[in-house]
Amino acid sequence: MKNIKYILIIATILMMSCNNKEKHHAEEIHTTSETQKDEHITITKAQFENSKMVLGSLSEQKFSVTVKTTGMIDAPPQSREIISSFYDGFIKNSKLLIGDVVKKGQALVTIENPEFLDMQQEYLEIKEEISYLKSEYKRQQTLYNEQITSQKSFQKSESEYKRKLAKIKGLRKKLQLLNININNVEQGNLTSVITLYSSINGSISEINVSKGTHIAKADKIMEIINIDHIHIELTVFEKDAMKIKKGQHIKFKIPEASDKYYEAEVHLVGKSIDTNTRTVKVHGHLHDETKNTFDIGMFVTAEIEIESKKAMAVPTNAVVEDGEHQVILKLIKEDNNYIFEPIDVEISSKNTNFTQIISDKIKPNDKVLIKGAFDLVGVESGGHSH
Repeated sequence: MKNIKYILIIATILMMSCNNKEKHHAEEIHTTSETQKDEHITITKAQFENSKMVLGSLSEQKFSVTVKTTGMIDAPPQSREIISSFYDGFIKNSKLLIGDVVKKGQALVTIENPEFLDMQQEYLEIKEEISYLKSEYKRQQTLYNEQITSQKSFQKSESEYKRKLAKIKGLRKKLQLLNININNVEQGNLTSVITLYSSINGSISEINVSKGTHIAKADKIMEIINIDHIHIELTVFEKDAMKIKKGQHIKFKIPEASDKYYEAEVHLVGKSIDTNTRTVKVHGHLHDETKNTFDIGMFVTAEIEIESKKAMAVPTNAVVEDGEHQVILKLIKEDNNYIFEPIDVEISSKNTNFTQIISDKIKPNDKVLIKGAFDLVGVESGGHSH
């Protein structure tokens, strides 16, 4: 029995020893495998061609230093017209709608008021008086020169004549402002209706009346805007105001309508700071090819280019996000396969198509994958690490 016990104990010790050796051997294999992991990504030429991948290299590109701001599409004062009347009245006719295009000199609305008749009648009456007063003035002047009449009589006739002359000139001006034809009045064709006309080309942006509406003088009847000279009005914070100069390039978009960018340039920079918002106004002129695309009042986001620099960059598609890292694939070897090394890079600046990268592992003559990198990053051929 003792011999059997000894044999069992020895067998148990031998088994434990074997198990420990196998475990140690497995750990060695695992460790060797981890340390021997390939940090590169390898693909065949067939895979490269079938995926339509493209190689490229770093190139010198232009990048802009910008001030970001917001604003709106606007029109200058000379491109806006507020239609109003010098006198009260009732709207007799108005056929236009918001959005209608009008030409300079086009009739917009008619207004009726009996007082217009009174003005014309007064004009005719004074015109008749002036004919008599003028002849009397001439007669008194002759008599005075011949010392037949007194200076007082002469001055009285002169004063009355010139007073009526000033009166009729004023009435004539008022009738002209009301667009009443003086020749028609002098021929006895009186009217109680006046017509308001547009003094600019443009579109109706606002209408505040309809047929029969009573208006007071200076009431806003409608508004016309000419969009041929629209611009962008931007708001720049005080800290950036001194960086803005006439002629600087502006890139802007209408975020609510499109992601497309449009071009403009700084035309005027305000010289006073808004004390409430600590901002200054910047007036930008749109390029001709884009200025008729917008509506007045549209909100814009913009970038004003205050400086430009040149730096080495790669096409933006070459840079791929891998977790918290920005990675590009550098070509290490090309034979029957393409072998790439993932390189961590730092992003400095971007423009429309290129990204400036910072890395001491990328040289100007190195080849990098500029198309297809997204499909390979994270796909480990034997594994890769950063």
